[in-house]
Amino acid sequence: MVHVYNCHPFASQQIVPTEQEPGLVCCGGDALFVVSAGGCKIEAYQMLEETCCFICRFSTMGSVKTIAYNLLGDYLVTIEEKNMATYLRAYTNWRYQAAEKTRVGVRLLGHLLRSSSFRGAPKEQMEIIEIPLVEPPLCVACCPLTGDLLVGCSRSLVLFSLRRQTVEERLCVLDFERLLVLHVPGWTPSQVAFCAGYVALQTDLEVLVVKLENLRSQSVERQEWQEQQEHCLLPNDMVPAASSDEDSDGRREKPEVQPDSDDFFMLPKHQEMLGEDAKDSGVSVSLEWTGVEREIRSHLGLTYILYRRFAPDFFEGCHVEDTRLHSLQLLPVFTAAEPGIQEGAGVAEETEPTCIFCFFSLPNSGYMYSIRNTVELISTYQYPEKAQQAVLSEFFLHVITRNALQCFSVRCSAVAARAVDPYIDTTMRACPPYTMEVCALRIQLFIGLKMVCHDRNHVVLLTAADLESKEETEKVTRRTIMSKDHKILTGIFLAVGIEPPSSSGLESFLYRSFLSRKTSAPKPREPSEGSHGWNLYVVNTVPIIPLYREMVEYSRSYEATNPLSQSCIHLLSEAHLLLRAALLDPRAGVPADGQRLEEAFRESCAQLGDCYSRFDKRDCHLALPYYKMSGLSVTDVILRNVAFARTMITFGRGFLFFLKHSLYEESMDELSEETANLVLDIFASAELAQLPHIVNSPIMRHSNPASALPLLEKLEAEGGPSVTVTLTKAALHLRLGNLQRYKQEMDRHTEMLQVYGYIEEPKLLLHGRGKAIVPTALAQKLKDTQDGLLVAAMVALHENSKVNLEEADLFFLELCKGATELESGPQLLVDFWEALVVASPSKSVIQELLFRLVSVYIDRITNKENYGVKPLKTTDDLINSCCHYGQLFPWVSVLTPLHFNVAHDHQEDLQKLQSLLCGPTLDVSFTLPLLERLSDQDRAGLSVHVLCTTKLGHQERSIDRLLDLCPQAVLPYANHQLHHEKMVLWWKKLFPELCDRTRATGGKDDILLTALKETLKMVSMELSPLEFLNLLPDDGTAQFFLPYLLECGQKHLLPS
Repeated sequence: MVHVYNCHPFASQQIVPTEQEPGLVCCGGDALFVVSAGGCKIEAYQMLEETCCFICRFSTMGSVKTIAYNLLGDYLVTIEEKNMATYLRAYTNWRYQAAEKTRVGVRLLGHLLRSSSFRGAPKEQMEIIEIPLVEPPLCVACCPLTGDLLVGCSRSLVLFSLRRQTVEERLCVLDFERLLVLHVPGWTPSQVAFCAGYVALQTDLEVLVVKLENLRSQSVERQEWQEQQEHCLLPNDMVPAASSDEDSDGRREKPEVQPDSDDFFMLPKHQEMLGEDAKDSGVSVSLEWTGVEREIRSHLGLTYILYRRFAPDFFEGCHVEDTRLHSLQLLPVFTAAEPGIQEGAGVAEETEPTCIFCFFSLPNSGYMYSIRNTVELISTYQYPEKAQQAVLSEFFLHVITRNALQCFSVRCSAVAARAVDPYIDTTMRACPPYTMEVCALRIQLFIGLKMVCHDRNHVVLLTAADLESKEETEKVTRRTIMSKDHKILTGIFLAVGIEPPSSSGLESFLYRSFLSRKTSAPKPREPSEGSHGWNLYVVNTVPIIPLYREMVEYSRSYEATNPLSQSCIHLLSEAHLLLRAALLDPRAGVPADGQRLEEAFRESCAQLGDCYSRFDKRDCHLALPYYKMSGLSVTDVILRNVAFARTMITFGRGFLFFLKHSLYEESMDELSEETANLVLDIFASAELAQLPHIVNSPIMRHSNPASALPLLEKLEAEGGPSVTVTLTKAALHLRLGNLQRYKQEMDRHTEMLQVYGYIEEPKLLLHGRGKAIVPTALAQKLKDTQDGLLVAAMVALHENSKVNLEEADLFFLELCKGATELESGPQLLVDFWEALVVASPSKSVIQELLFRLVSVYIDRITNKENYGVKPLKTTDDLINSCCHYGQLFPWVSVLTPLHFNVAHDHQEDLQKLQSLLCGPTLDVSFTLPLLERLSDQDRAGLSVHVLCTTKLGHQERSIDRLLDLCPQAVLPYANHQLHHEKMVLWWKKLFPELCDRTRATGGKDDILLTALKETLKMVSMELSPLEFLNLLPDDGTAQFFLPYLLECGQKHLLPS
């Protein structure tokens, strides 16, 4: 359905002062070209806001049948007829004709490209380039981005590349080079379009869009190579892109045609194929490269984009012979940068368009597709009467019928906005959907419209009023004959007792247009000379902002009748899309205009937010993103909706959705006490169950606790006891200073249940997100009275993804700010890390926490600070509650016994550090840089260093360090660590070291001597007598080693 409004998108109109009756018109770059009715003279005008200024006039070499203008190359291309022959010509440097008696040069295509020099000095003159073709040209199109030229012939399309050659400092000459021929057997295009490599062509009832692109993937290249091998009999420069449904002659295979009959008509059915499916359309396209280097051709290929076929519809209100496609166009839309088009000269920058749209039209309906990125039908236009021509722009679709200019809305900006902004259709930003029904903004009456073209804010109309044209006379005659046939056939059916209206099939048969029938109609009389009148108009469109204001004012008439009217929101959405199109347009204009557009855009977002906030339907959630984009504060939105609610009695779901999201989000905006109390009243009447979450929102910190408490009591009475409601009441009593009531509420539930309440409403403990974390007054109270509950609650919030680790760290740092704490961090934060190590299943989180804990433990041991704060968990608690803390090795207690006093009261930190190093989880390699701060000259540091080197597998270094600093721990260390593959270190490392050190002391060191004896016992048990004997030193005392040698021998003599 098409909505019809009575807006005024047209500002003014001018009459172009042409001397002769126009036959054809085209425009571009504010230039208007008028071909005289005779077809041999072209007049150029400059279209200004209030007038059209004459530029020049020049003659053509033949009668112009088709004309097109390219802004990039500033050239005209024409299809001309002369002496029963058809020619294709390009007119360059036509602006030189503004000077009198300017010369005109004529040359063939490629003359400049093939010649190394010019004959004589170059002259400032208009040049006519003859473009020879094998087949007569039927239609032409120019690429707006590159200036390349596409020519449609009866069986092929020919692509010419624009070439620019600078002759002198101020003189630039254009030429063309034939680049590619696209063979389309069985197709005779009536129109073609070309843009950014996309090629569109249409016949009477079919449309095909393909894309020329660079195919670099190996799989594609391999497929092309296989296709080339399959078609090895073809020339090398002619590679078929598709060969389906082709016969042996390479022509498109057509269905078998039945013999002509007066009773049957074979018509194709409707068909639509998008993307890769279009390959199955049966249309074969072959590429013949003529101007590309051979090595580049392998990377170039063809991709099918769109195929659409229509069947004549007898019920559309048009006769079958009138059902033909027209107005084929490709429209690029840019959003990032200017595509580099400059009038007269310059080369386009290689800026890719954000979107490309394809439009084509039947007499009663038009179709717009998006063909870049994804191929999709965007809009279908239903015309109220037969359309003759249509032109598409980023802002409007202009359609002409016989006596009206119709202005329709388009969805280009809706598609482009989603292509450039991934946050659209989220709670952050919104945009009206491109599937929204289109509308006709204006139907302006004109008499005898024949042609329309469009450039920027100018719409050019050619009118020619005929009193009785030959075409209309034929139609009237045909309809008269059909009416007679209808009466005769109806009489026959009635005579046999059949009423045609009772059968839809008979009724359609009676109204069928019998195409095969030859009717004899009287020859229409030629209209007299005095019966013709013509005019050429330039209609200026209204600037976007005034038109937007008018549409907003128009929508208020619907709002006054029904505030929830769909027409109101539809019209506001159309106005919003117009503003989006203007903002996305890189040619938006001066910064002042951009600022005005931004202001209007925010105003439009606020209006759409107002509309959706009143809805109770599915789209009510759109109030949130539109209000966000409007820049309005929460207070402004509340006041706007409260004023509206006074007339509607209740609040819309959209407003409540916005309000809940705004209160739930971590915004640091604050409502005044009056507004906050108003919010309490809103939810008390609309959604009482949301009140605990609303009261705890940081935006509501100025609300009156005494006003909220009765509402919570009412909620608890209606819904039963709730931990969240109880904790909320306790927080409100704390704000009021009523500590007795606070304690009563906190004692109603166990600490475990309270943790669940904090999970349900984290704002009871903290406000803000990221780096803006602020603890609440309740969190401060728990820190002083129930720090264990606070830590447990924060661990639960982390494990339920309510806060991340960095936010939890900031929470505890902010909570303990001002208290006397260690430089290594608050003890409460360390307690949180230790509790999270116990609870978290995430390996990455645990490694991060263990690294932090090791750093803290080492800092406290090294700095020797006395802080007097007792940790929540002891070493034994941690060992018993998780596997990451291990039991202390026996030799560790030799180094640091339990009564060992290290740095005052940091014995607990030392034992926790040792326990982590004894556990299986800690990755010691990450903690090595931290050990540089810890000396190994005391027992505490030595134990840590030895644990680290042992965990890294360096037992030899550990033995050396223990022998140097604490030899009494060597034997317990060896008994615990030297097993399995490390057993050899008993006789390869420990025994030689003990022998050397004992000999050096003269055997007077009892510790070393005892360790040596125990080592000899272990070695004698593990080695054979011969191995043991070879191990003994040459200068040793036999009396000392003999008992161990005898023990070794006796062990091996015993039966196993």
